[in-house]
Amino acid sequence: MNNLLILKRILIFIKWVAPIIFAKPKKLIMKKIILSFIAVCLVAMSFSQTTSLKKRPSLGVSFFLKDFTTPDLLSANSPGTIISNGTWAKFQNMAPGMGLQYFNGITDNIDFMANLGGSFLKYPFLYKTGLVNQTSDKFLLETDANLNFKLLPDNYFLVPYVSAGAGLSMYAGTYFAAYIPVGTGLQFNLGDETFVHLQWSYHLKVTDASNYNFHYSLGIASPIFDKKEPVVVAPPPPPPVVVKPKDTDGDGIPDDQDKCPTVPGLAKYQGCPIPDTDGDGINDENDKCPTVKGVAKYQGCPVPDRDHDGINDEEDKCPDVPGVARYQGCPIPDTDGDGVNDEEDKCPLEKGPASNHGCPELKDFNFKAENVQFLTGSAVLTKVATAELDKGAKILGEHPSLNILVDGYTDNTGKADKNKVLSQKRADAVKAYLIKKGVNADRLTATGYGDANPVGDNKTAKGKAANRRVEFKVKQ
Repeated sequence: MNNLLILKRILIFIKWVAPIIFAKPKKLIMKKIILSFIAVCLVAMSFSQTTSLKKRPSLGVSFFLKDFTTPDLLSANSPGTIISNGTWAKFQNMAPGMGLQYFNGITDNIDFMANLGGSFLKYPFLYKTGLVNQTSDKFLLETDANLNFKLLPDNYFLVPYVSAGAGLSMYAGTYFAAYIPVGTGLQFNLGDETFVHLQWSYHLKVTDASNYNFHYSLGIASPIFDKKEPVVVAPPPPPPVVVKPKDTDGDGIPDDQDKCPTVPGLAKYQGCPIPDTDGDGINDENDKCPTVKGVAKYQGCPVPDRDHDGINDEEDKCPDVPGVARYQGCPIPDTDGDGVNDEEDKCPLEKGPASNHGCPELKDFNFKAENVQFLTGSAVLTKVATAELDKGAKILGEHPSLNILVDGYTDNTGKADKNKVLSQKRADAVKAYLIKKGVNADRLTATGYGDANPVGDNKTAKGKAANRRVEFKVKQ
């Protein structure tokens, strides 16, 4: 496209949009946005280059902000109201983070994009999910795969695109969720196939542990591997000049046949000394591992590693069992012998199943939580309950490393707020009884959940009795 044609298009565009731009702003906000987008496309086309159209595999880094405030406002207000009132989220209401991005072209106008990002924040779980919001910032890890549908190929300076995909997240190492990212972006070509990406996406909630949020990011990416250059075939060498044979190093091999003409060598090696391919000081004829550096003690081979754990036998305290360097070549220990190694065992001194992270469960000690019952409408323990708690106090006395969560529940009789108070009193009653029996208060955490999570049918007397309960969980 020549410069005169570009200038002509820009002048026509200005003449067309000028009356709209200077009209009343409140009525024409959307029109201006659309016209600005068209203008960006026209300018982008004017910077067209003639490079490869399909994006090579590229790796990049990005900085982003997560906005949960604006989607929450949009659920109760129209976009026009939020814009006119200026109530959208400010920077201080957004959580910053960093991530890695991977791009690979599928076609000239479709790219695959993968994101891996992390940030620290208090994740706002939706109230109806029943999940408890954290009181301090926790780590949120998100990863997603997307397809970017580009308006123009990569040989333009500026390329608008839309994207859609699927993603997974992990919050605080406990809450796993799925979401769907959809959005738009602008790609800026910096040359040499390096691109800056300015992106906006809307993360749609899929599972209970996720929430709607806007994701704004700025990143830069470059190809992972250098571009292959065409092979240049060297011209054939000129014909040799016939001269009298010369032997500079006096090894009996003429210089024109001697690959090492200034160093005496052997005909076997074309006039060079016996080689030492791996440079370990042991020549290849005496080296049993000529292509790998070694030591004379092992005839030119490296110190062996029988268990193939990357730690040689001279430094490996367990040379026949694969291990890790921080344990001097031995496996990660399992102090309590429960099959869960100490680095993953939340209770390394108490045997427990892998399903509970190596911690035991009170039921493993014949403790029956279902026997801890209360009289209807009160926090008074039954005789059966106190007998079972006596057993629990004894178990905790024999296992001082165990810390317990005491979760109180009620049936659905009465109002929910009163049930919540009653369930807390019931949990506190159990805690107080165990403290009375000698259990340290720091090992017990009492929480009331009201009539949530029933285990029995609240329509029957038996079900209501089952719901008036306390659950005991080992802290991990």
